[in-house]
Amino acid sequence: MSEKDPQLQIKGKTIYLRYLREEDAAEFIALNEASRRFHRGLVSPPTDEASFEKFLSRNKSQTNESFIICRRPDDKIVGSITLSQIFHGNFCSAYLGYFVGAAFGGKGFMSEAIRLIARFAFRDLKLHRIEANVQPENFASIAVLKKNGFTKEGFSRRYLKIDKKWRDHERWALIKEDWRKQK
Repeated sequence: MSEKDPQLQIKGKTIYLRYLREEDAAEFIALNEASRRFHRGLVSPPTDEASFEKFLSRNKSQTNESFIICRRPDDKIVGSITLSQIFHGNFCSAYLGYFVGAAFGGKGFMSEAIRLIARFAFRDLKLHRIEANVQPENFASIAVLKKNGFTKEGFSRRYLKIDKKWRDHERWALIKEDWRKQK
């Protein structure tokens, strides 16, 4: 895999994805801080400088592709989407993680972001599978995954620790063959 292009933009109709930059700190932290109640128990995005720096540094790894979701045409940051633990070889898979700010939920931004990241995963990264793990009561997130062709594959008890509590998750996946059918 080659060096990441810091100018990369994955463009959609209402949003685009780009890599997070140091100068995004204030806006990204403010978005996440304002969404603290909205995210509670579901995700723990960066809400201070230290956690922002950690989040930013993760993207230096070739096994991670983290993007912020920006609204067109005003470039406002509305959320984040990440492919992590990217494996090639016989596995060709990654995990999908995402969150949107409270003020931007229910507007279709995340559904479009998932379509864009799937295209990037299958065309550019040459992956075969992306998997998302979602808490069973996160109906909005499950609806977005279904809308984008993901299939429920299973249930993982006490799968992930969020807000100091082990939480159950459903496993949803999209494979390249299914993605091609829906294009």
